[in-house]
Order: sequence, then C-alpha cells, then structure tokens
Amino acid sequence: MARIYPFQPYRYSREAGPIERLVTQPYDKISSAMQARYLAASPHNLVRVILGERHSSDTAQDNVYTRASAHMNDWISTGVLKQDAEPALYAYFQQFTVPDSGEKLERKGFIGLGALEDYSAGIVHRHEQTLSGPKKDRLELLRHTHAHFGQIFMLYPDPELAVDRLLDEASLAAPDAVVEDEYRAVHRLWRIAQPDRVQRIQQLMAGTKLLIADGHHRYETALAFRDQNAGLAGADRVMMTFVNLHSPGLKILATHRVVRGLADFDPSAFRARLGARELASLDELKRIFAQPEPNRIRIGIVSGNGDGIGLYERARRPGELDVRVLHDHLLGDMLGISDEAVREEKNLEYVRGSDAACGQVRSGGAQLAFLLEPTSIQQVADVAFSGGVMPQKSTDFYPKLLSGLTIYRLGR
Repeated sequence: MARIYPFQPYRYSREAGPIERLVTQPYDKISSAMQARYLAASPHNLVRVILGERHSSDTAQDNVYTRASAHMNDWISTGVLKQDAEPALYAYFQQFTVPDSGEKLERKGFIGLGALEDYSAGIVHRHEQTLSGPKKDRLELLRHTHAHFGQIFMLYPDPELAVDRLLDEASLAAPDAVVEDEYRAVHRLWRIAQPDRVQRIQQLMAGTKLLIADGHHRYETALAFRDQNAGLAGADRVMMTFVNLHSPGLKILATHRVVRGLADFDPSAFRARLGARELASLDELKRIFAQPEPNRIRIGIVSGNGDGIGLYERARRPGELDVRVLHDHLLGDMLGISDEAVREEKNLEYVRGSDAACGQVRSGGAQLAFLLEPTSIQQVADVAFSGGVMPQKSTDFYPKLLSGLTIYRLGR
C-alpha cells in the first residue's frame, strides 16, 4: 500500500523576495543560460543550491556541494527559508498552454511525503532506466544538505477523481503561492492542514500503485541514501507530487531525436531503404499526427535541405512502442548507432518541438531528425505496471514541477 504523509516543509519567506525570482525548473532542465539567469535573479535563488557554479579552484573543503549546504543553512538562519508551523499536504495546480497545439489545460496534484519503496515491493513502479552519473551528483548534494528541494513526480490511478475533488475544495481559498514560470505556466499552491481532509487523502491513496513520471534518478538516489543512513529520521521518505493518471490535465509531449556525426550518410538512400512515404511539408505531417491511429507506428523523418518530410509507418504489433521501434530498428539496425552511443548522446540530441528539430536539419546543424508522436499515458502505465522500462527520453510530462516551492529537510 502507498504510504503518504503530511510534512512541515521549509518555504521561502516574504523577506526572501518575489517567489518567481527564487524557484527554478528541475535541475536537469536548467541550461547554462537558465543557470545564469537564475543566478542574476536573486542572491537567494535556489539554483545556488541545486545547480551551483563550479570553479577550477574547488577543493574537498570548498566545492559546489559544500557551498550548497552553506547557502541553505544561511538562508534558514537568516529567515529567508522558514519552516511551516504544522504538518500539511499542499494542493499544487498548474495552468498551461500545450506547445504546438495551443490547447489550454490545468493539471491538479498535491505535494506530500511518500515512503521510499524498493521496486521489488510492487508499490512504486518506474518506466525508465537511470544513469550512474546523475545519481552520483544528486547523492553528493543530498549527503551535504540532508534535504530534498524538488518533488518526485508520481502518478496514481483514481478513475473516480475522489482525491481531485478534495483538492478542488482546498483551491477555493486564496493560494499560498502563485508563480508564472518562463514557459508561461502558472503554478498555484494551497496548504491542506485540516486533519480530517489529510486523513481522507491518505485513505484514498492507501490502496494505489505509484508510477514515477519524472524523477527516476532522484528517487533511486533517495533509496541509496536511505540504505546508507538507516538511523537518520526521515531518510525513509521523499517529497513527491501526486497526480491522478486519469487527470484531464495530464499531458505528455513528444521528445524528438536529432542525429549528427554519421560518416558517409546519404539521406535520400536512407529514406529509400526505409520505404518512407514522401510528404510535402512538416505541416502535412502535423495534420497526419493530429488524427491518432493507435494501431500504427508512425515516425516522421527530416533529412536534407528541401521542404519534404518522410513518413515511416507500419502496423503496430501488440504492446509495441514507437520509441522502441525508433531506437532498435531505425537508430540501431539501420544507422548502426549503438545503445552505448545513445546513452552517452554521442550522435543523438533530444529536442522538444517538431519545428525546432526540423530547423536543426534545415540549417545544416544536424543530418537527420526523427519526429515522434507523444507516448500515451496508457502506454506508460502498461509498461511500468508490467515491470518493463522504456528507452531514455520516452516521455516529456509537461509542464515540469517547480523546485523550491517546498523543501523537505531530513531529521527536522
């Protein structure tokens, strides 16, 4: 059974300044340009803790992790961060416009603590493999700060929307925080401290399975830290945002693949070998993708300088995923790009937005782009709950959860 707990997070105080200058996108979505912008926004911006600057003069005593710890401790001692007085859950709503389509949606969830469960227990399920590098980095940060600054994005099945109705009740009050992020998504937070409402949410969640949407590396980092710190209070829990699998505001975007660095690549010969259907333009491909055909694999192919687009399509075999066909057949069998090269992104770049991916090829910055339809929520659930995993970057849940809205400090 899923174990959910209210908690007393540290949150930015009014003295810290406007909240939109303090919180950030998740650490793994922060580019160097975004990092610089966050650093300039405020001396208390969370980027100084979760993705601080590294210097050539760093030592074992003075480095990105020790500075992160010092910043957090200083902000707590000076009142920039203050701990809430009583345990609570936090309704977390996000209003956003879907890129490309312009559709306006609202995603509803809540922030709380979840018990860390080994995958073998059958309570928490993953859908992606993880890499050792990011986990090592996050583990060092956790060791130095003993705190979680962003939430694991968890999905749970509630077709009756029972929890959502309780969250709607909480949202009738004035929000505790409102932030518009750099992607024009609006994030709102409400405290849920009434014991009866908290207990009801816990009861409704108790019989559910949990599926990691985003945050696989941080979840597995928290598991490792728990095992290494059995005596530390709170190390057996991690901060999560829980969103209903059946929420109408749950949206997955496609993550396209851009390829470069292939020796002796002939784009026309490649499309001919695939038997790709020729389309007149990217707009024609978008119109095709706008009409779902769940029983067919459909992958767009951009190559060369012309306006034309190739469409690789065939019947879908039971349980088959477009992204798996792309990685195994098109990238592996047809182009000879190994799994190792994919993991290390030697020939591959992941791009959000078909126009951006297409533009890289048209400008000569890439040799080839593969345009995918979004993976469906049902496909992710089927793979995860059956014990399977998907290739890296198979899903792009949009928008991301902001880091710094609540901070969970262990042992407090």
